[in-house]
Amino acid sequence: MMFQSLANLSVRPVLLAAFTAAALAGATLSTPVRAADKVDKAEKPALTTAEAATVRKVLEQKFPGAEVRGIAKTPYFGLYEVQFDDRIIYTDAKAKYLLVGSVYDTESKMNLTEDRQRKLNRVDFATLPLDMAIKRVKGTGERTFVIFSDADCPFCAKLEQELKGVDNVTIYTFLFPIDSLHPDSARKSRMIWCSADPTKAWDAYFDSGALPDNKGDCDNPIAKTAELGAKFKVNATPTLVFADGSVVPGAIPTQRIEAELKSADDEAKKLAAAKK
Repeated sequence: MMFQSLANLSVRPVLLAAFTAAALAGATLSTPVRAADKVDKAEKPALTTAEAATVRKVLEQKFPGAEVRGIAKTPYFGLYEVQFDDRIIYTDAKAKYLLVGSVYDTESKMNLTEDRQRKLNRVDFATLPLDMAIKRVKGTGERTFVIFSDADCPFCAKLEQELKGVDNVTIYTFLFPIDSLHPDSARKSRMIWCSADPTKAWDAYFDSGALPDNKGDCDNPIAKTAELGAKFKVNATPTLVFADGSVVPGAIPTQRIEAELKSADDEAKKLAAAKK
């Protein structure tokens, strides 16, 4: 197991954070960079077994109220993969120990945990209500992705700087203020949305901190965006959603954004072909 501290994210408090803090004395979660796009079939967790069902029962008893979305035995270390809310953790057959972190394949240099998590948490991109987002078109706009962003999130500001190096994209930004961390963000988000040109207002705010001159009292999607984020288990900002439905949290650098766009485009084509 390899462990990293939480970085490049503003995080909405969730049940998982509470139970991991209690169980692991403050261990934190992160989403490390994916090293490859394919997983060998031998590395995929097996289907749920009777033993896995027992592990589920024990975990549900130890952590009442926690959402155990799935359990499967992995091909490494005799561990079980557990989906707690939107995260993957690992445990032994008796659910006595919990491991929070990522498993890497040293031969392929692949982050196996992240690859599994991306597949399990994939959303249907076509169902996203893009009319509730700020639309920005750069260059040809031929590549598309979504961002859940908080106006006062420092990592969102960092991501905006990285986006200046990305061209030929259409970016849909859902205004997603996290009140517990940035109590003034919702007000600013409403003012930006209520401006004559929300796209220009968003860019101007991150460039200079300038806000449009209005009261932010127009009809706006902020409350509905919060519901949308909850539906897709968005717990941190920034969170990016690519065309294949893969969800990537964090202020990732320009180079990785480009890699994710290419990977998402290739995967989206595969998914479309599989449906035919």
